[in-house]
Amino acid sequence: MTDEELLQKYRDPQSRNYAFNLMVRQYQQKIYWHIRKMVIDHDDADDLVQETFIKVWNSLENFRGDSQLYTWIYRIATNECLNFLNKKRRRFFLPIGDVEGELMEKLESNSDYVTSGPDPSGEEVQMKLQKALLKLPDKQRLVFNMKYFDDMKYEEISEITGTSVGALKASYHLAVKKIEDYLNGN
Repeated sequence: MTDEELLQKYRDPQSRNYAFNLMVRQYQQKIYWHIRKMVIDHDDADDLVQETFIKVWNSLENFRGDSQLYTWIYRIATNECLNFLNKKRRRFFLPIGDVEGELMEKLESNSDYVTSGPDPSGEEVQMKLQKALLKLPDKQRLVFNMKYFDDMKYEEISEITGTSVGALKASYHLAVKKIEDYLNGN
């Protein structure tokens, strides 16, 4: 079902709940993996997916259609992730390195993260890549995940993050360079 068809069904009070359930089914897994790549922990990702869809439900009537529906949902999920990571730092007064260390521990203890992802091949390589990603600043990691794993175009990422395409390209290039350096032991 297209986004337009979903929105049409949602606008009809008779089929609103049905349309929202279809929307959740259509986007839940993509949103889950988008969030999980940022927060690592399954339970945190589940909570954030739920928070994302609660915000979608509460705001869907105000959706103007300036962007695609999935872009709008990704933007909400992205903001939820970044807010979650920022709150975690503030709540525990943790410097960036401590949050990175905590996420690294979760990554190592969550063997299902590596093996149950969309492409569960080469566990060691995947683990090393995930560790390299955790070394990146949150927004750089977000851009890398969306471009590399989600295969999104810079224009789509720009709509979601509110960042210019040029800045996204620079951020992605820096992320790739840092990941290469980490993987090569530099």
